[in-house]
Amino acid sequence: SLVLPQLKGKLNGIALRVPTPNVSVVDLVVNIEKKGITAEDVNAAFRKAADGPLKGVLAVCDVPLVSVDFRCTDVSATIDSSLTMVMGDDMVKVVAWYDNEWGYSQRVVDLAHLVAYKWPGMAAQESGDPLEDFCKTNPADEECKVYEA
Repeated sequence: SLVLPQLKGKLNGIALRVPTPNVSVVDLVVNIEKKGITAEDVNAAFRKAADGPLKGVLAVCDVPLVSVDFRCTDVSATIDSSLTMVMGDDMVKVVAWYDNEWGYSQRVVDLAHLVAYKWPGMAAQESGDPLEDFCKTNPADEECKVYEA
């Protein structure tokens, strides 16, 4: 409520460090205005966002995975659809996994590309994805690395 005062009393959550070097989980609980929604409705809304405006930033996972499975994921958060809950009429619980080092680094790269694109005199990007030719994750590596394909 210090950062977003309009959410005071409507939002609660925690981020837990789990026993891996980089992966964390967010346990988010919110009160919503819309009544009568289901966990499936919530997950569908996240899927729509992940396939639309938040593509590459948000993902939804429908299979049972553990923390280490989310290492080196390029998205900032992956919703674990099996853990989404609706409690009562207006409370929703969502759990999202993230690689707090690699996912953050991907957003910094996104920002650098955006700044470069907006900088006067810079040429327009050739592809729709500014990271397409720059940053690739090699899941076979022990660590996340930028490499050339």
